Amino acid sequence: MTQSTLRMPSGGDSILLVIGASLICIGVVAIASASIEYGDYHFSNPWYHTERHALYLAIGLALGALFYKLPTELLQRWSPWLLFAAFASLILVLLPGIGREVNGAQRWLSIGPASVQPSEFAKFALVLYTAGFLVRQEEAVRYHWQGLAKLVAVLTVVALLLLCEPDFGATVISTGTVVGMMFLAGARLTYIVGMVMATALTLFALIITAPYRLQRLTAFQDPWADPYGSGFQLIQSLIAFGQGEWLGAGLGNSVQKLFYLPEAHTDFIFSIWAEETGFVGAISLILLFVALVARILQTGWRASQRHWLFEAYVCFGAALIFAGQAFVNMGASSGLLPTKGLTLPFVSYGGSSLLMNCVLLGIVLRVARQVWADGAYDVPSTKRGMSA
Repeated sequence: MTQSTLRMPSGGDSILLVIGASLICIGVVAIASASIEYGDYHFSNPWYHTERHALYLAIGLALGALFYKLPTELLQRWSPWLLFAAFASLILVLLPGIGREVNGAQRWLSIGPASVQPSEFAKFALVLYTAGFLVRQEEAVRYHWQGLAKLVAVLTVVALLLLCEPDFGATVISTGTVVGMMFLAGARLTYIVGMVMATALTLFALIITAPYRLQRLTAFQDPWADPYGSGFQLIQSLIAFGQGEWLGAGLGNSVQKLFYLPEAHTDFIFSIWAEETGFVGAISLILLFVALVARILQTGWRASQRHWLFEAYVCFGAALIFAGQAFVNMGASSGLLPTKGLTLPFVSYGGSSLLMNCVLLGIVLRVARQVWADGAYDVPSTKRGMSA
């Protein structure tokens, strides 16, 4: 085989890059608009959150570019160590005096003037570890329940640590992502159905045994039953959607961001975007996420066709995380799902989330560079993850 056949192509996936860049740009605009009054009132600086978001974005793009350059073979070798680091960070955040508590949840680690959320890193590390595990234990995962049991044990430990914070949203996304990756890796449907049923029963038990979670569920069903209490956020969010009408009130002209809607620049940024850009803007953002997930899944499928299984599973995991978080965030904002504190990828304000999203996108772009560019198709499976 000639050396030119093994050489990594120099091209890339311009479609995926344009979609990702579009979401990032929308995020900058949306945060600048949604946070200006909040920043002025609380920090005497209307651009406080915009400036911090720009800083996080610069770091995230640098990390994304770094992981774009790293051979995927190296990430596969590192995946167990990254998971170990995730375990350590999830334990550290629970220790008194180390983890920082906000609104009754201990989810943040303070590093100098910045705060990081270990759950975001844990989701990323879990995707890489699961992808590597599914490659190493391919036969066991597909034909024997013992193979799945090992991965389920790892997932259970991560889920328990997340629930101790508590971070119910990250637990749901992590569990759904791993189960989805198992299914796409070819695990038997009976095993997957059993896991889904067991997970659903566990989540239901967690909801009915925690008063605040049960309150969120009842508020989601009828927010007007307690319009100034548990249903306040959802009602204000729905008002924002209604005021947006077809074309919106115009960028910067949202009324709900004037302290009517709490967390307007984080959990409910989609509501403000819909109010300012209307039905057209909201649907356009939804279609961008659909295009992002579809392109990543297509990239993963092409990688699997060339027997680059680790790369394929990483793409599937990234697609599931982006799709899951976007669906939950938009669903909660529009009243389709119970209110849940999950960021909208690339759009919501949140440094840890933005950093990990940029890293995941960088890795996917690395894989896309291999599978979409001319000449990438001739690389044999034994050369999977080979760098340029």
